[in-house]
Amino acid sequence: MSKHEFPNNRIPIEKDNPSITRDEEKCIVCGQCRRVCREDIAVGKMYDLAKTGDCAICINCGQCANICPVNSITEVYDYDKVKKAIANPEKIVIFSTSPSVRVSLGEEFGMAAGCYVEDKMVAALRALGADYVLDTTFAADLTITEEASELVRRITQKDKPTPQFTSCCPAWVKFVETFYPEFIPNLSTVKSPIGMQGPTIKTYFANKMGIDPKKIVNVAVTPCTAKKFEIKRDEMNASAEYNNSEEMRDMDYVITTRELAKWIKEADIKFTALTPSEYDNLLGRGTGAGIIFGNTGGVMEAAIRTAYFYVTGKTPPDNLLNLSPVRGMDGMREASVPIGDIMVKVAVVHGTANAKELIEKLQSRELSYDFIEVMTCRGGCIGGGGQPKVAMPITDEVRKNRIAGLYLKDEQLSIRSSYENPDIIAVYKDFYGEPLSELAEKILHTVYDTKASMLMKGLEEI
Repeated sequence: MSKHEFPNNRIPIEKDNPSITRDEEKCIVCGQCRRVCREDIAVGKMYDLAKTGDCAICINCGQCANICPVNSITEVYDYDKVKKAIANPEKIVIFSTSPSVRVSLGEEFGMAAGCYVEDKMVAALRALGADYVLDTTFAADLTITEEASELVRRITQKDKPTPQFTSCCPAWVKFVETFYPEFIPNLSTVKSPIGMQGPTIKTYFANKMGIDPKKIVNVAVTPCTAKKFEIKRDEMNASAEYNNSEEMRDMDYVITTRELAKWIKEADIKFTALTPSEYDNLLGRGTGAGIIFGNTGGVMEAAIRTAYFYVTGKTPPDNLLNLSPVRGMDGMREASVPIGDIMVKVAVVHGTANAKELIEKLQSRELSYDFIEVMTCRGGCIGGGGQPKVAMPITDEVRKNRIAGLYLKDEQLSIRSSYENPDIIAVYKDFYGEPLSELAEKILHTVYDTKASMLMKGLEEI
């Protein structure tokens, strides 16, 4: 008999899941969580509890929490831990905010989906006690700088297999590690923006600002529940070795958009009445390319802009600054992009059920690409498992409005490519040296390991 109740009617969730939890008293066994996990994410139909030793397999995406109509399933709340850190005078609490949060947070306070609330979001974090507020869009630009460099090297030097898969979505990475470990070599080795922001703060930023990195508490504000799992991965401690501090983690806490809204309301902060505030200098500036990271297709588009410059030495043309074939809400999109003398064939997929279908076509050699972006959540990060649930279920209209909010901001910015970001230029000049340097590889890149054994082993062996 399974320890999980109603396994044929709802998804099983382990008690120690770092991303999501279930309040049994609220559950009405409606089956919505099982449906989304099986149909959109595919994980729910890709394993058997009888073979895993009754251990639930989860990629931590939180789409079950997004769809739960009674809030029985929620993210694991961590904001109380952040509040304690703020109350500790020995700690320096630094918030870093992901692009998608600023086009969804306002929904929790009666504002329209897609409304760009960056300045009020920053003001709210300062009101909650932040010592510094930084923009993870900077780290998105850093990710692109490394990922585009890796892509150019794979294509020109053929040092690693193609297609190169994006790796900024931790749920997607875990999906590959668990179900398709033979494609691990295809995953980009670059860390996600949050995976880069954390160690860059505790090394470069700390040195520049004269801060003891041991006092820093890094908090990521993100639409993603899988980031709560990601920051606990063993390898997410590059700053520990650099600072000779064994217990140091690169990113200490992750709170979702919903968590931040809950905290703001509990603190009785009048969000819409806040006086606008700006990010702190240094790691507080991102480009349009970093902004669109939150959209399905956005990572692909951002990487192509920088890869084009690295290959040709020229500014990307208008058609690459608005790469329409990879935009939209189709489950899969593709394009052939000329970069100098090289024709790069790319694809974009959102929803791991769609990714599963694509992988099977790659395995059968029915399709072939050079570069593939995968996002677990429909619409990309804007549809992440920690986003507001003011519309139930979340509609594509809401997703499209959030997407439009990020594309509009991209168009409004004077700097739209990651390689042009002055803060990125400075961080390489002063610290990392150049993309793919020895230090960059050590701090900004990572490795992945197969988790396929979880599918066939008992609990005692996991």
